[in-house]
Amino acid sequence: MKSLLKELVCGKALVLIVVLGFAGSYQTGFHLTVISSPSPYIQSFINSSWTYRYGECPGEKTVTLIWSAVISLFAVGGLVGSMTITCVASHLGRKTAVLFNSGLAVVVAIFMYISKPTNSFELLMLSRFLFGFTSGLGGSIHSLYLGESSPRKIRGMVILTTATFTFFGKLSGQFAGLREILGREEWWNILLCVSTCFCAVQMVILPFLPDAPQYILMEKGNKEECRKALQVLWGPGDYEMEIEEMLAEQAVMGGEHSKSLLDMLRVKHLRWQVFSLLVICGCVQFSGNSAITSFSFNIFSEAGIPVDKIRHVTLGVGTSEVLTSIISSFLIESMGRRVLLWIGFGGMSVITALITVTLYLKDWSFVLPYITVFLIFLFNIFFAGGPAGVVQSITSEIFIQSYRPAAFMFIGILRWLGLAIFGFMFPFLIAALKSLSFVLFSCVCLIAALFVFFILPETKGKTPLEISQEFKNIRVCGSSEDKRVLEIKL
Repeated sequence: MKSLLKELVCGKALVLIVVLGFAGSYQTGFHLTVISSPSPYIQSFINSSWTYRYGECPGEKTVTLIWSAVISLFAVGGLVGSMTITCVASHLGRKTAVLFNSGLAVVVAIFMYISKPTNSFELLMLSRFLFGFTSGLGGSIHSLYLGESSPRKIRGMVILTTATFTFFGKLSGQFAGLREILGREEWWNILLCVSTCFCAVQMVILPFLPDAPQYILMEKGNKEECRKALQVLWGPGDYEMEIEEMLAEQAVMGGEHSKSLLDMLRVKHLRWQVFSLLVICGCVQFSGNSAITSFSFNIFSEAGIPVDKIRHVTLGVGTSEVLTSIISSFLIESMGRRVLLWIGFGGMSVITALITVTLYLKDWSFVLPYITVFLIFLFNIFFAGGPAGVVQSITSEIFIQSYRPAAFMFIGILRWLGLAIFGFMFPFLIAALKSLSFVLFSCVCLIAALFVFFILPETKGKTPLEISQEFKNIRVCGSSEDKRVLEIKL
């Protein structure tokens, strides 16, 4: 652990991680949770602004429709934002793309702030969409930038910080929404845009930090600038080995620049990588994490926790996620990606099965609801310690430079589309199956755990070219001779 920390403080890498984090995935986590607390005040604002403009009160269905749009437009914006990463990151460069995204977020914060004094629910809706756009684009660029700036031996730890900042953003959104902080009716517009202060700070600091070294060498072809960037970030050294690895990867690219998503999907030798992302990211979205987050209020209430204290218990869940993510960032380089993934998914599978039982039998004993609360804490710990953080690292490592932006676009689409679909399906699912819906989540997590354990290669400490060869060697129904050749190659 000491050597890992020493790597981070020799140069300005830690500054880059923090600056990118607070204006990157932190924003996604914050906007996901912050909307919950002021929801009654926003619905009241929609009612009053409609009345002010049209001289009559809107119907209940009208208010519900506008409020639903305010909620869902964030996911729609995230989907659109994640689809633009290939274009934006390739044409502007990693650093300029981040600065552009932060500048847009500052403008959106102004729109959000003035929506209340101008009685414009349309500005509120536009702001939520654009905040989703900046979250989708910013979260993807955040992971891409860190992955292309990190030495191979600590790459997983550095990229996993994206998940840490996401969880910290979620926790901050819950904390800021407390009535003692900003969770009051007169401050809801300030609450929804306060996180953008970090974007403004980033726009001041980031220009003094280098662009991603891999981008500088492999896209712009400047070897000396790449070396200087590595020295600024990670301290003195010639970094000849790292540069040689990049040049070898560049030779495989054959001078080709960033590919589109369709290009990536068409390439035959990348099908195992694409399929792996599809399975892992799809299972993350339908693992039950969103359901447990939405359902936790009812579970805590049934456990006998006073309503005014449930928010504080939720803060405890968020805190456990942040701490687990930090611990995992120090374990990922020693344990590897596969181990964290299959243990995470496997643990989530067992826990969701147990939640099914405790919810079904909750009336049999007063102890069972409390056990359910404990299981929720445990579920979030397994989620934060495995799938939530490792997916970004896997995505950055299993593709070479020319396909990496498209890969982040792919998982961004899966994430935001899954979020939108699940948000629409879950109310119907829980109404039809009740507690048995968690059996489905358990099966999804089990499928992911088995896939990772038996199929997914380990990427720890390997170059993208070595990892690509590992995927080419995968044999699902191979002969014994195939297995013998695979063992020799490994």
